[in-house]
Amino acid sequence: MVDPRPRLGRRRTGRPPRRGGLQAGRRRAVTHPYLSLTPDDQEAMLATIGVESVAELFRDVPAHVRYDRELAIDPPLTEQELTRHLEDLASRNVDTSAELSFLGAGIYDHYVPAVVDTVLQRGELLTAYTPYQPEMSQGILQAIFEYQTVVCELTGMDISNASGYDGTTVAADACYIAKHATGRSKVVVTEATNPQVRQVVQTYAPGFGLDVVEVPQRNGTTDPDELRSAATDAACVIFQQPNFFGCLEPAHDLAAAANDAEAVAVAHIDPISLGILEAPGNYGCGIAIGEGQAAGNYQSFAGPHYGILAARSEFTRRMPGRIVGETVDAAGERGYVLTLQTREQHIRREKATSNITTNQTLLALGGLVYLSWLGPQGLREVGETCMSLAQHARERLTDAGLELVFPERTTFKEFAVRVGRNAHDVVRTARERHGVNPGYALGRDYPGFDDALLVAVTERRTPHDIERLVAALTE
Repeated sequence: MVDPRPRLGRRRTGRPPRRGGLQAGRRRAVTHPYLSLTPDDQEAMLATIGVESVAELFRDVPAHVRYDRELAIDPPLTEQELTRHLEDLASRNVDTSAELSFLGAGIYDHYVPAVVDTVLQRGELLTAYTPYQPEMSQGILQAIFEYQTVVCELTGMDISNASGYDGTTVAADACYIAKHATGRSKVVVTEATNPQVRQVVQTYAPGFGLDVVEVPQRNGTTDPDELRSAATDAACVIFQQPNFFGCLEPAHDLAAAANDAEAVAVAHIDPISLGILEAPGNYGCGIAIGEGQAAGNYQSFAGPHYGILAARSEFTRRMPGRIVGETVDAAGERGYVLTLQTREQHIRREKATSNITTNQTLLALGGLVYLSWLGPQGLREVGETCMSLAQHARERLTDAGLELVFPERTTFKEFAVRVGRNAHDVVRTARERHGVNPGYALGRDYPGFDDALLVAVTERRTPHDIERLVAALTE
């Protein structure tokens, strides 16, 4: 990072510098409670435009398409009333400070250290826009470069972009990379991949000219032979490790099956798991994608977060979004620039690699701070803690008489358990009577799993918390 305390030149006076801000002026009444717009302001703007009234602005709109009566909405509220109304609406939401949560399914309640917020609240980072002028943006450019470096180290890949929107859209981007790299139009996705990821791929597929084939899960994981058969003539194969059920896939065999078919192996990863699981670049994957939220971001009611996308160097020119590079300036000093930005507003549309027009720099920076704060050993310890607590929860629930959906599978921080009745009803009862959200109802996405819950256990849970979960599910 650039020096946070640059040397200042000596001032000629001992008086402190005057604070910036609006200059004092003649006070005028504000007639609108949310916009500083007075009747005088409105008249001045109309005069500048050259019209007599606001109504005259719409003179070219045919009368028959105009709305000629008042909107049927409640009367306006004062600022105080509106604040109270919004507080009442917000109070209907419940977060993990008010409810014990074992809900995961892609968004997790991991601890975010205070240093993350401290760094993110720095003005030069909090309000930084796209660093188009490198001479004015060295700090944010270096932050993005360091983020890319950390992602490459984490995934075992050669190149990373500056981040994507989330863990779903980067999957669609990976499909696009693979299509252009292979000249093929079939995409294979495992059923054990996050349903939202699969849905986004399905949504993008028609526009990309892709056909999507899903390989069913078999007892919680994917059969490599079945995947190998489906991968014939495919552009890429997407699988999740750990998968949506929390089970560890035979990742080496799945990647080998994709490579045997000359398809690009794409691993959808959880960054926290890479403290203890092998990096996808080490077992033959060409692209690694993932949802970054678990590393340094709050749950935030499911967004916004940041997506991870890294790849082997052969895909560099096909990478979506932005890539920051390191260079040397005219004075021989190290500097950073936007090396690649292959977005459709920068180059010809048909040559663009993405129509997603930005990245999540601030949230990705949160991931950088988090991973830097933990370091390799700290990340390993977080992963081991999650895995141990999840195993303890599995054992306590089975001791209490509940049945695991996939008892023979090794899991990371999530596992599926049958609760003996409709899982949605179980969630509702556990929340109302025990203040516990016991997990995600799998029947929402998987037929035949109406009585199954997906339970997530992070390092924030304790053995006492697990006992509360057991009590809520065995009432």
